[in-house]
Amino acid sequence: MGDGSITPRLGNMKALLGIVAGAGASYGIYKLISGGSFRRNKKSITNESPGVRSSQPSEVTLQRGSLLAKVSGLDVVCPRPDVASGDIIHQSPGNLEPQHLKMLLSCLQTSNNPSDRCRILLTLGNAAAFTVNQNLIRDFEGIHIIAGFLSDPAAEVRVQTLNALNNLCMNIPNQEQIKVYVPQVLELIEVSPVNSDLQLGALRLLTNLSVTDKHQHLLKESITLLLSLLVVSNEALQVQASKVLVNLSSNPDMMDDIVQAQAPASVVLLFDARTAPAVLLRLLTFAGNLKAWRPSAQVADELRRKQDCLFRVMLDESSQLHSKLIQLLSHPDGEIQAQVARILT
Repeated sequence: MGDGSITPRLGNMKALLGIVAGAGASYGIYKLISGGSFRRNKKSITNESPGVRSSQPSEVTLQRGSLLAKVSGLDVVCPRPDVASGDIIHQSPGNLEPQHLKMLLSCLQTSNNPSDRCRILLTLGNAAAFTVNQNLIRDFEGIHIIAGFLSDPAAEVRVQTLNALNNLCMNIPNQEQIKVYVPQVLELIEVSPVNSDLQLGALRLLTNLSVTDKHQHLLKESITLLLSLLVVSNEALQVQASKVLVNLSSNPDMMDDIVQAQAPASVVLLFDARTAPAVLLRLLTFAGNLKAWRPSAQVADELRRKQDCLFRVMLDESSQLHSKLIQLLSHPDGEIQAQVARILT
């Protein structure tokens, strides 16, 4: 491309970045009204999903102290749009044309500016609140293009990448492509600062991916990580980590891996009236799923010999969980009382 094309190309970038990204609040409402989210695999315990999220720009300050420390492309240029720049700027992401999505993906690959990459990913993520755009982005190889930015040097770009993949993950065919990035998402959780937006975005993605049992086996090595997050994280991350654990524990085929996983003994201390109700309710659901599992006497004896495994921490006769549950029968929240009573009966 000659020098004469540089000005139009930059103009196209500015036009695309001008697509209203801040109108995201309406997209979640759209999904609720349209019922566009996929159907879940129903089990005895209702699985958890964060649903479609409308992203807003955020910055993550990388700090010392990760979870591990605490718990030991195509060379494409942007083509000229077929419509005037002003028309693109004022379009809602729900009304984006296929060529607009193509141009956004092309510009994403060629942008050298982290701020521009964030804004493009933000717009693509908000556009992915609509089923038609979820399909188009997949057809344009957009999932792999977007996922390539999971390793971007800028933390805020990685956050927006996770948010976009989270919305794209609400589409079952898209999950087939997104599942290959699970190891990279888990690594992000491990190496990112505790309570960061990176960890939260990664857990939201894993929650959506684990709603049905099709891809839950990909997380069987992450049980210890999720249990550790419960102990060291703030309420927002505790809620999200417990959602994933509820999803996994609703699948009987995952139970052997769950009960054998190494678990911090302090996880039992979370079954306490001082724990946030939103967290406690999900922990009780998780505990109820565990207690519904009935190992043979031989299996139980083998698990008792595994030091610090979840079975010993939460299910063995020596566990403190039973006494903690008894105390929760007097919890002021009626729903929590009812959950405890169901577990104890």
